Amino acid sequence: MDGRSGGDPAVRDRLLTELLYPVRDTVLDKAKLRPDDAVLDVGTGDGLIAFGALDRLGPSGHVVFSDISQDLLDHCRAAAEAEGLLDRSRFVLTSADSLAGIADGSVDVVTTRSVLIYVKDKAAALHAFCRVLRPGGRISVFEPVGVLMRDPGRLMGYDITPVKPLASKLRALYESIQPPGADAMVDFDERDLVRHAERAGFADVGLELRVTVKNGKRPVPWDRALRMSANPLVPPLGEAMDQVLSLAEIAEFTAYLKPLVESGTGRERQALAYLTAVKD
Repeated sequence: MDGRSGGDPAVRDRLLTELLYPVRDTVLDKAKLRPDDAVLDVGTGDGLIAFGALDRLGPSGHVVFSDISQDLLDHCRAAAEAEGLLDRSRFVLTSADSLAGIADGSVDVVTTRSVLIYVKDKAAALHAFCRVLRPGGRISVFEPVGVLMRDPGRLMGYDITPVKPLASKLRALYESIQPPGADAMVDFDERDLVRHAERAGFADVGLELRVTVKNGKRPVPWDRALRMSANPLVPPLGEAMDQVLSLAEIAEFTAYLKPLVESGTGRERQALAYLTAVKD
């Protein structure tokens, strides 16, 4: 809820407007919702996709919020109650690769946003998606493709050549938590998503890949940058520096990187995949 924005509400609002709302709308457009659909939002998180679906469905349509975090499900339940949407909502604590508690053939649409990137057994997840769908049901899946966003010689998009030994210590920490080629976040590409969907029994599989590389990043105040993390599984930059760098090394690393971060002198890479498919 806070790591991506460094706890800054204004940054969170900008991320919603510039990135997350467009992703939500694309996922729901590709889902081709009908007014009375039953939608399962897998890995619902803060409910971005699920609440967007409720806005589009008719009074007889409903949404199942599923997640592995009871805290997030409680957050969504409170939001649904505040909006008067509890009668069209259900909340299920379950993992994406099993969907235990979701009956076979019980929903019309399965949606995800940045979920499979955290799931090791992606094939099992696609099979679970297929299992819970009725015949003719659809999936609309959004996933960042981590292997296409890696930028050798850079850390968080910034050239770290002059402080490479220090950056290597930070990278080693991150890679100890998420080993390259083994961690779920970096063990797949867009071709794997298509292959898993086909093998799960889906027909009419489609994938749209959007890759962008931009010189320049949005300037970020250094104190906020220290509170930000690339994903929920790794510590914020400030905590990582404290773990692996000495005080002298922190001072050297800060003196070099802070001006780049605060001026936006870096490179931004995105690789975003939208997968759709239909169950026979």
